[in-house]
Amino acid sequence: MTLIDRIGVDVGRKLKLEDAIEWAARNEVRHIDIQLDTGANAVTLFDEARCRAIRQSAKANGVHIALHTLSAVNVAEYSPFLSEAVDAYLRAYIEVAPRLEAQWIVVHAGYHFTADVKMRMETGRDRLQRMVKHAEQHGALLLLENLNREPENAEVHYLAHTMEEWRYYFDAIHSPAFALSFTANHAHLLPPGVEGFVAEVPLERVKEVRLADCWRNGYEEHLIPGKGDFDFGAMFALLEGKGYRGAYTNAFGTLEAMQDARAYLVEKAHAAGVTVD
Repeated sequence: MTLIDRIGVDVGRKLKLEDAIEWAARNEVRHIDIQLDTGANAVTLFDEARCRAIRQSAKANGVHIALHTLSAVNVAEYSPFLSEAVDAYLRAYIEVAPRLEAQWIVVHAGYHFTADVKMRMETGRDRLQRMVKHAEQHGALLLLENLNREPENAEVHYLAHTMEEWRYYFDAIHSPAFALSFTANHAHLLPPGVEGFVAEVPLERVKEVRLADCWRNGYEEHLIPGKGDFDFGAMFALLEGKGYRGAYTNAFGTLEAMQDARAYLVEKAHAAGVTVD
């Protein structure tokens, strides 16, 4: 598969899933990420007839679907009632994924409020372990994403944004239903950078690399490639040189910006000596 065919687009909430498949087919995008939280894409609205039609359309158009849960849903939630709701939310994604023939579901470790880090991490780890068992039963694959840093003086911080925190979860969970989604631009926000993360992450467990531009050691921005200082050529050379052959997913701006950037990214990879065809 050529490199450009491996670079997909994060549709998010921008289109109804059926329309997203048609858009991807028209633009020769081979895989899309989509969120099933709101509007016509709410996870509760996918009955068997709709799932069957989506499967048929995706197959006919050569488009692979992946699901992406909302990072605002706190996987590290421990409060009564809310905790049960988070479990139900994740189970719903896990149960719909095989009905859509989704490749994977990107999940998160949640967030803490500065004074409760240990409890939040333990809660999130335990919940992910439960959800992985549920995924095993349903034939789904969960990918744990490394999230972004927040300002040091913020009260709320995402978990699994450092390599140490990310490792806390993936060292504890080993299953064919559990793997990793590496957001390269999030790594760029921290001192180790992409090179530091890639040196430690078990690359064989990474199924997706997510892309956006940003500023080195800065804060969360999903910029169009070329608008920050992220070196995409060096990233492709590093990952491909280590044998990575999985998917890349653009996650910034409009659908058109993400589509246009696919060719730009291939050019950067080619200029860095990466085989793109």
